[in-house]
Amino acid sequence: MHLLLVDDDDTFCSVLIRALSRRGFTVQRAHSVADALQQLQHIDPPTHALLDLKMPGESGLHLIPALKQGNPAMHIVMLTGYASIATAVEAIKLGATHYLAKPAALSDIVAALQRQPDGNPTIAPAEHPPSVRRLEWEHIQRVLNEHHGNISATARALNMHRRTLQRKLFKHPTQEN
Repeated sequence: MHLLLVDDDDTFCSVLIRALSRRGFTVQRAHSVADALQQLQHIDPPTHALLDLKMPGESGLHLIPALKQGNPAMHIVMLTGYASIATAVEAIKLGATHYLAKPAALSDIVAALQRQPDGNPTIAPAEHPPSVRRLEWEHIQRVLNEHHGNISATARALNMHRRTLQRKLFKHPTQEN
């Protein structure tokens, strides 16, 4: 199992590479989307990919079509600390197999990498609706995605001051439902 890990966090990657190597993965790391695209020109397409969503430069979402073009059967897992419904839907539409929110347990990451992309009809729905704070985060992420990450355009669309939007974006989403 050849895995391409694309994440800009050095410490996280070092720990994850050691753990995944012990579980039978051959791991190659890229620091950004541009770095991953360059590496893909010189290696055989990997069988698995673990992508961070938010990195300097382009989002991990931009890498999914190139990975699928090189290997349509590739298992792609999007792993992010900025999880939202909008980015999850986009990742799956683009061809990601699974989507996980950080922090994720190593067992969950390995299970997502090894799981078939069929889906699970027996998954239980959430018992409580999302909080207002969570819904606000989701809405901001959706509008930001629609404006291709442009903060000023997103602030105008939300009728919000740009600095207020930036403060909200620097906060992590609430862990409530």
